[in-house]
Amino acid sequence: MSSSTIATLSIAGQQIVICGGIFLFITGVVGGPLMLITLLSLRTFRENSCAFYLIIMSIVNILNLFIALLTFIMTTGFGINWLNMSRSFCKFRPFYLQFGNIMSFTCICLATIDQFFATCSNHRWHQWNRISIAKRLILGAILFSYRNLQHISHRTIPLVRRELDKQLTTMILAEALSEVIFVTPTCILNLVNYLIGNSSDPFTVALISFFRNLTGIFYYIHFVSPFYIYFCASKRFRQQLIYVLFKVHYNRWRHQRVVDVANIDI
Repeated sequence: MSSSTIATLSIAGQQIVICGGIFLFITGVVGGPLMLITLLSLRTFRENSCAFYLIIMSIVNILNLFIALLTFIMTTGFGINWLNMSRSFCKFRPFYLQFGNIMSFTCICLATIDQFFATCSNHRWHQWNRISIAKRLILGAILFSYRNLQHISHRTIPLVRRELDKQLTTMILAEALSEVIFVTPTCILNLVNYLIGNSSDPFTVALISFFRNLTGIFYYIHFVSPFYIYFCASKRFRQQLIYVLFKVHYNRWRHQRVVDVANIDI
């Protein structure tokens, strides 16, 4: 292969990281806090074990945007290696890459299991669907690093909790499916790279590098997508978001502003 083809692959991979990475970073910085605000502002979420996992996952994902994705953009896209600028950050980033990835996937796995317990028709499993147990499992993870949905309406539980279980189950199922879609390309590339081994062919190296950048950006969608997946999958989540932003926080801000103006006039 000609050197021009190799150069084109290199430039294309670099542009994918810059354009795709910046887009993901901006959407993640917007979506992550909005999701946290929604989950933390409503009591139904704060006292729910599944929502607790989603809160922890959101915090981890936001940190991943700054520590992992932004560094990836600067290093691969712009050739600015922040790891060479700070020895402490150079040591901390590899640790957090492992910790952040494990915690994010652990949270969605625990949330999936939690919703299975919550929607299971066998009442003996319901004892595992508690916020206290959720906190213990998250602590343990840090240290040791649609059939059920159809039966919900037949259970004798409060209407609010029943609707919350339906909502969270729909959200978690959509999120679990997205995990497979976003992570699979990286797994396939790692397998191909393992089978090929260390190649000395410049074109093969350039091609692998191009697909590594492409699948890397695709992989980071996992840390950005939860808010947008839940927003599209759950009508109730959209209503809760609007309620939290405009009925709770905007009205509180407007009321505080009126009070401040009144104090100034006095």
